[in-house]
Amino acid sequence: MTHLLTQRLVLRKARIADLEDLHAVYSDPLVMRYWSTPPHDDIALTHRNLKRLIASSEPVVTYFIIERAGHAIGCAGVHMGDEVGFLLRSDHWQQGLMSEALGALIPYFFDELRYTQLTADADPMNAASVATLTSAGFVKTGEAKNTFCVDGVWSDSVYFTLKPKHRAA
Repeated sequence: MTHLLTQRLVLRKARIADLEDLHAVYSDPLVMRYWSTPPHDDIALTHRNLKRLIASSEPVVTYFIIERAGHAIGCAGVHMGDEVGFLLRSDHWQQGLMSEALGALIPYFFDELRYTQLTADADPMNAASVATLTSAGFVKTGEAKNTFCVDGVWSDSVYFTLKPKHRAA
């Protein structure tokens, strides 16, 4: 099983025991404000998503649970092709935790899994995610209007790419 460790976090494969912790993340309107789906109003929806996440972790983990002090506080990783996504429980915002998680994930994707690039799509109104991506080295590559419609509300996208740093042979 793949575990990535940082100073404050464990990044690991999802497990059914994460259900209640993850539902706290996915049901929070603040967390889901800029996500591509509405907040989960039923734990059964979180359960279905968690089962898909567990199944997609075989044979290689690409989307990780972010654990702190024994609790799942979010998720981060590559969820489609080479696209990075992340969510973090709102009471853990503004502590540098997502930057810390990305600091472990990015080398894993480039060095261990041999990704040739990573991409990201963020709502330009989500200043925290845009800043997190930029500080991780992602470079803005474009933008588009009206890319997601959630509960009748359209949002825009700003696109980012990160290439691996050149390494001497």
